[in-house]
Formats: sequence, C-alpha cells, structure tokens
Amino acid sequence: MINNKKKSIELSRSIYKRFIVWRKRHVSDRVFLLTLSVLVGLLSGLAAVLLKTLVHITNRWLLQFNIPTFVGGNLLILLYPAIGILLTILFVRYVVKGDIGHGLPTVLLSLSRGGGVLPARNMYSSVVASTLTVAFGGSVGLEAPIASTGSAIGSNIGRFFRLSAHDVKMLLGCGAAGAIAGIFKAPIAGVLFVIEVFMFDMTATAILPLMLSAVSASTVAYFLMGNDLQFAFTVVGQSGLSQIPYYIVLGGVCAAVSLYFLRVTDRVEEWYARRKSTVSRAVIGSIALGLMIFLFPPLFGEGYTFLTELLNGSDELLFEHSVFASLHNNHWIVLAYLFVLILTKAIATATTIGCGGVGGTFGPSLIIGGLAGYFVCMLYNQLGLPEQSTANFALVGMAAVMTGVMHAPFMAIFLIAEITGGYALMVPLLVTSSVTYLCVSPFERHSIYARKLAEQGNLMTHDKDRSAWQLMDMRKLIETNFVVVREEDKLRDLVEAIKYSRRNVFPVLSNDDKFLGVILLDDVRHIMFQPERYDNTAVLDLMHPLSEGDIVRISDPPAEVVNKFKVGNRYNLIVIDDEDYYLGFLSRANTFSAYRRFVSEVSEE
Repeated sequence: MINNKKKSIELSRSIYKRFIVWRKRHVSDRVFLLTLSVLVGLLSGLAAVLLKTLVHITNRWLLQFNIPTFVGGNLLILLYPAIGILLTILFVRYVVKGDIGHGLPTVLLSLSRGGGVLPARNMYSSVVASTLTVAFGGSVGLEAPIASTGSAIGSNIGRFFRLSAHDVKMLLGCGAAGAIAGIFKAPIAGVLFVIEVFMFDMTATAILPLMLSAVSASTVAYFLMGNDLQFAFTVVGQSGLSQIPYYIVLGGVCAAVSLYFLRVTDRVEEWYARRKSTVSRAVIGSIALGLMIFLFPPLFGEGYTFLTELLNGSDELLFEHSVFASLHNNHWIVLAYLFVLILTKAIATATTIGCGGVGGTFGPSLIIGGLAGYFVCMLYNQLGLPEQSTANFALVGMAAVMTGVMHAPFMAIFLIAEITGGYALMVPLLVTSSVTYLCVSPFERHSIYARKLAEQGNLMTHDKDRSAWQLMDMRKLIETNFVVVREEDKLRDLVEAIKYSRRNVFPVLSNDDKFLGVILLDDVRHIMFQPERYDNTAVLDLMHPLSEGDIVRISDPPAEVVNKFKVGNRYNLIVIDDEDYYLGFLSRANTFSAYRRFVSEVSEE
C-alpha cells in the first residue's frame, strides 16, 4: 500500500515536471499568463458565489426565528453574533492554527515586500471564517475576505506553475479583480479595484489579464446566480445643473462620514487590541455587538437587504423587529434613526473585527454611504427644498463614502453604475465623489487598507521611483568588509590593518564600538613607510571626524540616504545606529544598482 502511494506521488511529480518543461518550450509566457488569468477568474468567481450563497441562505434561515421581548425586537439577535464570533475563533485556532492575517493589508504587504507570495491556506481560511462571522450577524462585509481569497488563489496558481515574481503578482491581482467582479457582477469595477486599491499600473500588459479574469468571474456569477442586479432600481428624473449644488453638499457630508468611519474603526479596533485575553475580547465584543443589533436590526450581517429596500423607496424594513418599530411613521424620527445607524454601523463593524470576527470594511462603507445619501435627501425634502430622489442620493452616497474610505473614486463610480445596470447617474457620481475625495485627501493620504502600511514604510504606490527607495531594505546593502582600528591604536597598528585590507577607508572606533571617524589611505601614504613614527604617532592624530552629510543612521528614511548620495556626490556613507555604534558602509554604486534591480522587478511593463 505504501509502495503504491510512493509510486503515485513519483508519477505525479514526473508528469508535473514534464508539463513545466513542455510549457516553457511550446507556450510563451504571455499566452500562458493570459490562460491562467482566465482560470484564476473562474475560480475566484466560483468562490465569490459560494461565499455569497452560503451567507444569504444562513441569514434567511436564522432570521425566520423570532422570540419577541416585552419591549419588542428579537431576543435571538442578541445571541447570534456571539455564536458566530465563537465559531470563528475556534476555526482560526483549531483548524487554521495560525493567524489568518488582516485581509487586504496582508495582500498589499505581499505585493510590496513579499513578491506576491500568499500562504495556500489563505485560499479557504478567509472564506470559511467570514462566512461564520457574517452569517450569524457580524456587521462586516464579505468583499475584502473574498478579494483576499482570490488573491491567494492567483498567487498559489502562479507559484505552482513556476512563474516569475512579476507574473505571480499579476495573477494575484487577477484573483482580486475576479473576486470583486464575481461578487458584484461588475467586471470594470473589479479591474479598477486592483488598479486603485492594489496600485497596479494601468498599462496594456496589466489590463488584458485583469479584464480576462474579471469577465470570467462575472460570467460564472451570471451563470450560477442569474441576471439579477445587486441593486435594481429606476433612476428618477434627470440630473440637471440645478441639482449640482445638492450633490456638492452631499459630497461634503460623505467626506465627514468617511473620516468618522476611518477614525472610529481605528479607535475601536485599537481598544480591543489592548485587551490581551481572547476570551475577554470575545465576551465584551459579542455582548456589545448583540445589543447594537438588537436595537438596530439593519446592523445584522452585511445589511444589503435593508439598503435595497431604501433604494426602492421604503424605510419600513429598517424598523422590522426593532424596539422603535412603532415610531417609523414620524419622518423626523426616521431621520434620527438613520443618523444613529450611520454612527453605530462604524462601531459595530470595528467591534466585529476587534473581538475576533473576520470580515471587511468594503461592504460597511457601501451601507454607510447609502444611509448617508438617503438621510441627506430626506432632510432636503423635509426642509421643503425641491423634491429629490432618495434612491438616487443613496446610490451616489454609496460611491462617495467608498471613495473617501478606499481612495478609489473610479472603482466606486463604476461599481455603482454596473451594479445598478445603468449610467444615468454618472454626472452626480462624478461630482459627489470628487468633492468627497478632495475633502478627505488632506486628512487621509491613503486608503483604509494602506494607511498603516504607509506609516511603516511598507507600501508600494503608483510612484515606483519613490516606492523603490522606500521599500528597499538598506540593511542588506551594508558592507562590513572594512578593517577597523581603535582609538588607542598607533600607526603600527594602522599599517598592519592596511596590510590585510582591500579597502582604502578605515573606520576608527572607540573601545565600546562607537564610531569616531575615518582614516583614508591617502592620509597616511606619505608616512606609512617611516618605521620610526610607528609607535609615536596615534591613530587619533591621523583621523578626521566626518560631518553629518557623511553619516546615515539605520533608522533614517531611505529617501534621506539617497539625498545624501546625490547632494554631496559621495561614493560611500558610514552607517551607524541610533546610539552611534558602527554598522558598516553604504556604497553609492551598490545602492543605485539595487535600486535599478528593484524597479525592474516591480515594473508592470
């Protein structure tokens, strides 16, 4: 039995090696990449459909049970989130047996520093964990987990077929594009998501595989889920110039909402991170989340069902099973309810993630945007201003808040256009999203996924030149093959050092290895053949201290190191740590050579 198993494994390996050799001989890298992009799209689309279907079936099944309380509401909603969080934590600890990671930030880090490599377990871990979380009411989205899953599928397929690091990254992007395209049936939005969020360059080399993957995933979604759109609605009225001021105001409101969402999610997640015990985080978070959902049922799960009802002009579903159900006939109460929902959704999302759930902020930003747009339009109408369409404003608000949170205006605009089946709102979408982006940008330079990576200097951006210097590991470029001399040494010791050195620079260190200065071979050439001076000439007398322009600290930003090379036209810089201990030298030639290699590796062309 064991021998048969070994033979089977050896046969599989033999077939695999033969295929790799055959492929390299007969199929060009470009054609093979395009073929694999279709495969990645099909698998990502299938994963998206599976995830969406499982969550929706479970949601419907759970919500059919209702145990009313004396104040109204559904008692079971208090319990469901705790069950989901518990199951998620158990799955991560005992099945995955490791950290799932932080979703899209993990993918961005892999693109920037990891060569596009993602663990094989990421192909299923986020799907299962997010299903458990959201199906039982966790107030997060499925889009980021499925995009992470698609990215892992692309990464692992690329590595399985031994593609180059560049092509592995491309398939990783194809997986993310396919996942977003599949979950929304929106291929253009899937491509723009990768270009804007993952910061791929929009070149002919990149666009074709991304588009093939996105179209393949959308085809799978249409085939398995039908032609229904995510939000089917009819645009009410035409958007004329007279309406532009109203949408400009909406853009400002959505900017404020976006900044609120970013700040609150940060603070709440940090608060939970400070709780060292997994049990305490889970208990506190589950109770808080259950109470929020009990009071405001639209916070349950993704929330798209409630948002769809708003787009259809009805707010009754917002109050179903709510303790405030009897108040929904008062328009001002509805406005107050919507306002509190906007504030609470951000807290509920961060609480779900902070206490151990798995999910993303993509969906919540859509929900909050829709609520904000509906709120603003309803306020306009209540104040007696010219009547506006609540559905139109809700959709435009969705794109605007996504723009503010994700810094992806084109993806947000085309996503709304695709998932609603029309482009009639293009002008309001452009105006509102532009205003939101301009208002948010001075306060937040990066998307919610990239902010922390940017702070750590681990983010690859569209500016490949700047990113290359930022992401290069200067520690690996430090040269240590310099012979050092000590402060108490004499000329005799220096001559001995010269005998064994291949360099013409000699660092002078104190007895505790702190850097003092350097001696150049040219400084001693005229006396090194005078033995009578060997014992009465001190090294310190020959040393000359260097200026700050000749020294870099290991903690200095790479851009500052490069600037010192350029401004001072220096060929070597001494590297010390923050306590002045000597580490080595950086040479101009090696540093710029490493830069050129780095740019070549990350180039999209």
